[in-house]
Amino acid sequence: MKMKVTFYLIYKALSVRKMYDPKDKTLTFVDRQDDLDPVSSDDGCLKGLMSCGHAVTPETLTGWCRSRLDEGDYKFTCPALVNGTKKCNKLWSYQEVRRLADLSPEEMQDFEMTMAHLAVTSYCETQPCPHCKTYVERTDLSNLCVTCTICAADDPTYSLFCWQCQKPWKGVAPQRYRCGNSGCVNKDLQILKSCRTISLPEVRGATNCPSVRACPTCGLKVEHNQQHCKNVTCPRCQAVFCFICLQRKRKCSKTSTPFQMCVSGVAPRQTSIPIWHRR
Repeated sequence: MKMKVTFYLIYKALSVRKMYDPKDKTLTFVDRQDDLDPVSSDDGCLKGLMSCGHAVTPETLTGWCRSRLDEGDYKFTCPALVNGTKKCNKLWSYQEVRRLADLSPEEMQDFEMTMAHLAVTSYCETQPCPHCKTYVERTDLSNLCVTCTICAADDPTYSLFCWQCQKPWKGVAPQRYRCGNSGCVNKDLQILKSCRTISLPEVRGATNCPSVRACPTCGLKVEHNQQHCKNVTCPRCQAVFCFICLQRKRKCSKTSTPFQMCVSGVAPRQTSIPIWHRR
């Protein structure tokens, strides 16, 4: 929660202050603290009531939802604490968020484009075509040579590109495992191999752990914020796994608690990225 509060304060400092119009009859206003940022001083700013019953200001609501998008989650849930310990987790519709966050046209465009991209990538792997910028799905996960159907219909010269380096395809096609572009490397693998090491302060004995992991289920790059326990939830496939040993939470928890070092120790840096076999 401390990290989120810090985010709110930074957001407030960098943005134009938002305030509700007290004459707006379409919203319900309440005279109490902001449930998304209860530790901040009450500056008299009008609070709006969300469908879950928690009070917000347009600034804190925008900041919270923006942070969810930055973390790869396009679904907005209420983070307010209930009875001091449990999160509300009520799902908010985008229409409700857009209204009570008082999103500007520019913010709406940014939110909606990001949400659309995250929604697509939660169901399939996509990359932008380097020529027309249309997102293309790769049906054969073992083939780096991808065809953009939009470009193929317009000008076949630009229809092939490399999934790995995202440049126009160079060389023999289809050469499934390597294109002819200089410096074509798997950037995700490079990050996994060269990322810094971190410790998890709240997990006893957890040091020298790579700061970036590929989700063992879908392969998405995931980082640990170095707060709370060792388990993380993948924002794409929702798998919960141990960031230290890379086992699923249910398996790791059989031999250690979420705040204890894993019996098997820190898993080595990953040298391959798991392929998501969706059912």
